[in-house]
Amino acid sequence: MGTTDTSSQPTLWAPWRINYLTSLDQASDCFLCEAKQEHLEEDEKAKRLILLRDERGILMLNRYPYTNGHLLVAPLTHSPDLQSLTREQRIGLSDLTELATRLLHEAISCHGVNVGMNLGRCAGAGVPGHLHQHIVPRWHGDVSFMDSVAGVRVMPQALEHSYATLKQACDRLA
Repeated sequence: MGTTDTSSQPTLWAPWRINYLTSLDQASDCFLCEAKQEHLEEDEKAKRLILLRDERGILMLNRYPYTNGHLLVAPLTHSPDLQSLTREQRIGLSDLTELATRLLHEAISCHGVNVGMNLGRCAGAGVPGHLHQHIVPRWHGDVSFMDSVAGVRVMPQALEHSYATLKQACDRLA
């Protein structure tokens, strides 16, 4: 097989991703279980990007987003699959997903939303033991040439700014 000359290809550095990549195969605490703690101080919630935690579950920003405003919704129960949840827990997950979509429309004026779960490591789950739903805001024209041609995502907003904007709207809507 021949080699590919990459000397003319641009390099986009994303050093924050290494923490995620190196943690994938390590036995570590579940960040979703850590987020479900009841009495976290507001600064700790902000550090963990938790927008809401109530009896239905957790609503938080994804630290490794596909686009700005990428949210995660998870039940309080550390469970790998939907059938392990009670009916009430599944309803709570659905209610938080509805709140998340409303939040994204109001706070950042997205045009649409992708909602999905990766159940099991082979399905792409980064945390296969604690099911969670991804809520990804979308805008007309957001799939630019960068993603489709260069394989690069462009994030138009800093994570901290996304959190502040969404937290303010979440407090108002929840």
